[in-house]
Amino acid sequence: MAQVKVLAFDVFGTLVDWRTSIAREAAAIFASIGRDDIDPPAFADAWRALYQPAMQTVRSGERPFTRLDVLNRETLDTLLDQHDVTGLDETARHDFAFAWRRLDPWPDTVRGIAALREIHPVVTLSNGNIALTMEIARRTGMVFDAILGAEATGFYKPLPQSYLATADLLGIAPAQLCLVACHHSDLSAARACGLQTAYVDRSMEYGGRTAPDAHMAQDWEWSVESLTDLATIMTVNQEPLA
Repeated sequence: MAQVKVLAFDVFGTLVDWRTSIAREAAAIFASIGRDDIDPPAFADAWRALYQPAMQTVRSGERPFTRLDVLNRETLDTLLDQHDVTGLDETARHDFAFAWRRLDPWPDTVRGIAALREIHPVVTLSNGNIALTMEIARRTGMVFDAILGAEATGFYKPLPQSYLATADLLGIAPAQLCLVACHHSDLSAARACGLQTAYVDRSMEYGGRTAPDAHMAQDWEWSVESLTDLATIMTVNQEPLA
């Protein structure tokens, strides 16, 4: 294998627990307007289910590149309309859409990133836009050397350009970039572009249900239970970048 020079992290699911975080915010919102008939975890799942179709309109060229903050607001409005939610004004809807900026990290995330950053530069390779990802990082204490991803490249994963352009921005070969993610579909697309891959298990991302891309699992270069485990392995087996 080529020497890894940079670690690039998926964010949603890999670093943060979107389901629990969104369900918590949904519960507070719906309680405030007396809508106890809407199940918060189910609402979180339904909102996440609209994520890929929204991005696909950009990937397909149907619309120009649109930031995830905007897509999140559009899909929220769609879902609120489906539930006949009428008790939220524009300010409340805007704040609710920004719930994706207030996601909580998994217990090992902050410590794991810090430990891995001692070995290699760390960047994001997320579909989240820069402002969204920056706010998550600042709220949680995650420290990155750069916030990259869809807005920096102009392409949403899993389009090949999203991975290849990230390596190009970093001035390295694709094989010198390692994607760290909990999604087999993301890792599979990255591997097809020549990146190295590190899988971190997040068995509770979908509330304990089997991930929809579980069938895409491969023999990744690294496969770990936590980011701190990955740091331990890489400390032993990898030479730090000079």
